[in-house]
Amino acid sequence: MTLLDPLTVTAIMFGAMLALMAIGAPLAYALGIVATGACIFLWGINGVEMLVLSAYGLMNVFVLVALPLFIFMGLVLQRSGIADDLFEMFSKTLGSWKGGMGIGVVIICALIAAMAGVTGAATVSLGIIALPPMLKHGYHKRLVTGTIMAGGALGFLIPPSVSIIFYAYLARQSTGKLFAAGVLPGIMLAIMYILYILIICHFKPSLGPAVPPEDRINWLEKLKSLKALILPGALIFAVLGLIFMGITSPTEASAIGAAGALVCAALHRRFNWELIKSSLQETTRIMGMLMWIGVAAVFFSKIYIGLGASRMIKNILQEGGLGPYSVLLIILATFFILGMFLDDSAILFITVPLYVPLIISLGFDPVWFGIIFIVSMQSAYLSPPFGYNLFYMRAVAPPEITIIDIYRSVVPYIILQIVGVIILIVFPEIVLWLPSVIFD
Repeated sequence: MTLLDPLTVTAIMFGAMLALMAIGAPLAYALGIVATGACIFLWGINGVEMLVLSAYGLMNVFVLVALPLFIFMGLVLQRSGIADDLFEMFSKTLGSWKGGMGIGVVIICALIAAMAGVTGAATVSLGIIALPPMLKHGYHKRLVTGTIMAGGALGFLIPPSVSIIFYAYLARQSTGKLFAAGVLPGIMLAIMYILYILIICHFKPSLGPAVPPEDRINWLEKLKSLKALILPGALIFAVLGLIFMGITSPTEASAIGAAGALVCAALHRRFNWELIKSSLQETTRIMGMLMWIGVAAVFFSKIYIGLGASRMIKNILQEGGLGPYSVLLIILATFFILGMFLDDSAILFITVPLYVPLIISLGFDPVWFGIIFIVSMQSAYLSPPFGYNLFYMRAVAPPEITIIDIYRSVVPYIILQIVGVIILIVFPEIVLWLPSVIFD
């Protein structure tokens, strides 16, 4: 095995990257330093030109304009009081059920995912809004934290997902088709979470007790509380409905969504300079982080492409006599392992250019594979030791909830997500039916 063997280079690069991260280097710096150093070592200073062109190519993609607009939309909504109103509504309408508040959290997370496109928005919002009252009503801390984190991870899958936009760019697939492909799997996972909560609270009511009779409201008040759904419903239609009807592109819809979020804030009487300022600053911070990670990860992946890693991986798998689904399972396993250490955007930029050509050569649909990939990323985002949603929850949880509680709380939901991946593999129509209806 020579020094230029892709497997050797991979081991050295990942080892160096993890070493830099272990001493506190940010992910973007670790990726960028290792990739640039490897490029110069392998091809000399002239190899840097390849990296520069790659960075320019990433920044010159029009569809990525949708990213800051969707992020801005989510941040404005997070600060406008919509999540508060939704939680209050579901607490009133479902509070009499065992586990009803947990079910409400899952539905709210799905709605926020359909409005915001980023996983952290729902996790942080519901961690602040829903965690204290649920604990006060006697819900078990692990059920509460696990539900909020798993529900927040739906932001990966339910459009307008930022991860889907990145995948569409890297895989050269239609963003609109991928948005449509994510709808039914997202609903399916949300239903699986709800069924789990209903079943476990039925057999162990102490985990999610119903609201006491004296705190319940009548049916008329429940109907009145449904007005909290009007603004979220209108915004979801404005963003997704216009895309699916072919009236706007995803990028145009993101601008409509951002404007709609400001209208929602105005209707909630939260529209002020501080809201706009803080949302713009946070959008800039998140986009800066995403793009630096993106550029560094593109550098990282270009090393493998330059070494012919895609061809090598394909040859190894073919020579091993593995069938298409065995190869798919190996690929999904690498996603799960990488997700324990890397950000989802870094995994996207590193692996998608390598794996998508292989997936297509095996006869799989790249749109279907994209959704399988995103669901796998949901599991990775919840997996200890470095799942990002675990740290989001740690940041907002009270001291009595330990990191061990948080780790243990996600185990049932990771199992559900793995089951969800299996279902989508066995029944690909769940992913492909809606895109075929809308676009074909």
